[in-house]
Amino acid sequence: MIRIPKNNTPRSFIFIQDVVLCLFALIVAYLVRFDFVNIDRIILEKEWEVLKPALPIYIFVRALSFILGKTYAGIIRHTGTQDAKRIFLTVTLGSIVFMALVPIRFYFYDGFFFLPLPIIFVEYLVSVFLLITVRIAVKLIYVEQHKSRGATQNVVIYGAGKMGLITKHTIEKDANTLYNVIGFIDDDSKKKGKLLERSPIKPTEALEKWKEKKQVDSVIISIKKMNPNNKRKIIDKCLELGIPVSSVPPIDRWMNGQFSANQIQRVRIEDLLGRKEIKLSEENINLQIKDKVILITGGAGSIGSEMARQILKYSPKKLILLDQAESPIYELDMELRSKFNECNWVIVIADVANYTRMKNVFESFEPQVVFHAAAYKHVPLMERNPAEAIKVNIQGTKILADLANENKVSEFVMISTDKAVNPTNVMGASKRIAEIYTQSLNKESKTKFITTRFGNVLGSNGSVIPLFKKQIEQGGPLTVTHEDVTRFFMTIPEACQLVLEAGSMGKGGEIFVFDMGESVKIKDLAKKMIQLSGLQIDTDIEIKITGLRPGEKLFEELLNNDENTSPTHHDKILIGKVREYNLTEVQEKVEKLINSYSSQNNNTLVKQMKEIVPEFKSNNSIFTKLD
Repeated sequence: MIRIPKNNTPRSFIFIQDVVLCLFALIVAYLVRFDFVNIDRIILEKEWEVLKPALPIYIFVRALSFILGKTYAGIIRHTGTQDAKRIFLTVTLGSIVFMALVPIRFYFYDGFFFLPLPIIFVEYLVSVFLLITVRIAVKLIYVEQHKSRGATQNVVIYGAGKMGLITKHTIEKDANTLYNVIGFIDDDSKKKGKLLERSPIKPTEALEKWKEKKQVDSVIISIKKMNPNNKRKIIDKCLELGIPVSSVPPIDRWMNGQFSANQIQRVRIEDLLGRKEIKLSEENINLQIKDKVILITGGAGSIGSEMARQILKYSPKKLILLDQAESPIYELDMELRSKFNECNWVIVIADVANYTRMKNVFESFEPQVVFHAAAYKHVPLMERNPAEAIKVNIQGTKILADLANENKVSEFVMISTDKAVNPTNVMGASKRIAEIYTQSLNKESKTKFITTRFGNVLGSNGSVIPLFKKQIEQGGPLTVTHEDVTRFFMTIPEACQLVLEAGSMGKGGEIFVFDMGESVKIKDLAKKMIQLSGLQIDTDIEIKITGLRPGEKLFEELLNNDENTSPTHHDKILIGKVREYNLTEVQEKVEKLINSYSSQNNNTLVKQMKEIVPEFKSNNSIFTKLD
């Protein structure tokens, strides 16, 4: 068997090889011209006198064209379309020179005839064929020779387009991959039954037959821009059949613009919950952000950090990232420095509930737009520590809102939660009080106070997705609080995009409610995460029902019973029509609540919260007795 060394072949060897192959092509051209009959006698007796003076010129032209085209410079075992293109152009150039030399005997050297045109034409075709074929053969031998000898997996690529073809090529040339591509799946009826590089293209229904015949071990999704609903269907089908499913990352996440087989990753639960890409009003957002001083509180958090990434794309004059968490804000600073050339942001370590510090921030930086994302969001923790929910979520919001009003900030966008609707826990109630205060202040202020309200964000700190991932890594069990508990989910980038859109369209006083899609049953979420990890439910990892936590709801709402919505120009954003409050009355109650913080009496604090928010009814909590 031919052995291809792992080290690169010397360029001089490749150069000589190419010249020899062209000489062989010339011989083939003569064989073809004389129909392979008496070729030795014809060449030696009749053609040699013509060929003898032409041969040095032929070799010189071919060699010079190879030097100019640098066809010898490519690594043969990695030959690709660009290498083939270079060979084609180089040989073509040489053949054009040969054709130009044919009439030379008529004008310069009577009696000299370079080469017949039929010979030049056939030699050209054979040379191109040989030079490219030898390289591809060497590449295939190398790949097969150095391929990992472990058990290979038969894979089907979902997507018979350009991305699918790139994935197939990448898998086949990677010496370390254990994948063997047996075909493609594509729901385009025009492609059904056809072959793509000798691999069959079949519809999704064929997956079941492949599985029955034990011909497929895994599926790789490789489509450039895939409809989330279609992606969800194929993933669900794979999970139903027990076939592991992976995906190729988007082009913008390829390393240095190049795709490699080790970038193929198992499908994440986020891929099942994702929705169609949101279309933003770039013009309105640009007007709100460009050349403005922007303040983001809670800048190190899941929402705050993503807001920073997106806002920096709109070229703000200055972005102030404020958080009291030292390490996460430092990590964000390092990340932003690696992504953005212009360092037009400032890191501020501060507590939003510290009036003196916040006053200094507003006076020093003079922000024009505030995105208030800083808050305590963990329901059970705030149920056990209501005083801190009041201090950060209510007092912190009041301080920021009052300073925004005093400093004539243009817009103040508060990021709220669906747990503020008909709250059953301290955290939700604290966010609802913050909503009420900013809405009431809006009536008396030149600052536009805008509230955005949405549900859980995938992958955010404290959310169920990272918890389940950690539990799977530890071997389980996955803990679900109730058989029927459901939640709305939205990706972090999607939530931040809608916050920017809502902020740019708000006139002040609105509560913008985001379309969260269908609610998801948490137990079903747990099952799919186990399956996506390549494990079996109950056999490898069990799901344990632990009971509702203090203050937890079975399901979340985006509006209470007395609220309804009106549409906006964006189909994902609605305006919630909510009850209005008198500012003086709200200020009195909120200040009284904040002043009660020093008592550290949880019952007193929660009782006052219930007076401000009558719909606050505690659930599965020690504060139920106060209702």
